[in-house]
Amino acid sequence: LSSQERSVRLRRWYELMVENKDGLARIITAENGKPLKEAQGEILYSASFLEWFAEEARRVYGDVIPASAKDRRILVLKQPVGVAAIITPWNFPSAMITRKVGAALAAGCTVVVKPAEDTPLSALALGELANQAGIPAGVYNVVPCSRQQTPAVGEVLCTDPLVAKISFTGSTATGKILLKHAAGTVKRVSMELGGHAPFIVFDSANVDHAVAGALASKYRNSGQTCVCTNRFLVQKGIHDKFVEKFAKAIEKELHVGSGFDAKTTQGPLINEKAVEKVERHINDAVSQGASIVTGGKRHSLGKNFFEPTLLSNVTTKMLCTQEETFGPLAPVIKFETEAEAIAIANAANVGLAGYFYSQDPAQIWRVAEQLEVGMVGVNEGIVSSVESPFGGVKQSGLGREGSKYGIDEYLEIKYVCFGGL
Repeated sequence: LSSQERSVRLRRWYELMVENKDGLARIITAENGKPLKEAQGEILYSASFLEWFAEEARRVYGDVIPASAKDRRILVLKQPVGVAAIITPWNFPSAMITRKVGAALAAGCTVVVKPAEDTPLSALALGELANQAGIPAGVYNVVPCSRQQTPAVGEVLCTDPLVAKISFTGSTATGKILLKHAAGTVKRVSMELGGHAPFIVFDSANVDHAVAGALASKYRNSGQTCVCTNRFLVQKGIHDKFVEKFAKAIEKELHVGSGFDAKTTQGPLINEKAVEKVERHINDAVSQGASIVTGGKRHSLGKNFFEPTLLSNVTTKMLCTQEETFGPLAPVIKFETEAEAIAIANAANVGLAGYFYSQDPAQIWRVAEQLEVGMVGVNEGIVSSVESPFGGVKQSGLGREGSKYGIDEYLEIKYVCFGGL
């Protein structure tokens, strides 16, 4: 299809998602438990990637470069890489698909989507709407599989020579395995892997704003997002006030319950293994001297529900500050100097997102540039948007998604030397 035809069909797919937003949101809540209001927000966010890349499809520009020889012209073309294998996680079962697939289809690629074994229905629902939008058969393909078959299916997608590109969102450990598989055929690879986001609150910060940002960043999707805060670093002069206000906000504003209950802000974790990791991190921290300010145990609603938890007196030697928890646990570390905070924040081998609150303009510039992450929130706890490039540094991944840069991951640059002129 021409770029204009691809644009029109992606736009129609976007419109159908918006028309069916309530049904799609209910599928997400039924699959992974997130509160219905959050699921509705995900669907609109998810659809926006189809809208964005419908527009970007017509802006894949080549180039003409002045040649050193008079009888030559240098042309640069951008062409689709080919078949793209898309492997997505359960925490955003719709948005993680459209962010990749929107770019791939806009570029002219076909895709094979392997959704998370916990959340295949969202991918299949998107496929039904793709059909209704006129996306040709064989362009958007979904391969659901069981947990037992996932490693084998992933290996096939990464090793088959017909697949030209791998895009994966998930853990760093799994990403490394897929990279090894993809190396055999030297595939194009983009990956959004694990995070360990620091959230720094400096003495100059507006505490109320910082608490609001902390609440949004930490407890969205019950702490099960790649960019949610994993370590809170709070400067000595403001530490006690922040902890006190943060605890009150958690107790007042967060409500654990079924995702289909309108009052719920915190749904269940994805499975019991996730709950056990939160418990392990809390037990380890408490055994080393941390204090539970609020929460700290499973909720009475059921085995996969956990109380939003806040820990103080936390050190960098505790598991919760060394590993990504992926749950509703907020550990707070007290620090004294800016240099100390930067050193703690950058000690991780991953760098996806980072956040800090300050009202000192010079400090804002220094810290934003020094944090070793792909995305920085300055006085802001939520940074994701369709217009901005999403991705990390170090072991948090390769490449960027969304924004004007996202489509480049699915394009090859071809140089044409036109001679004899």
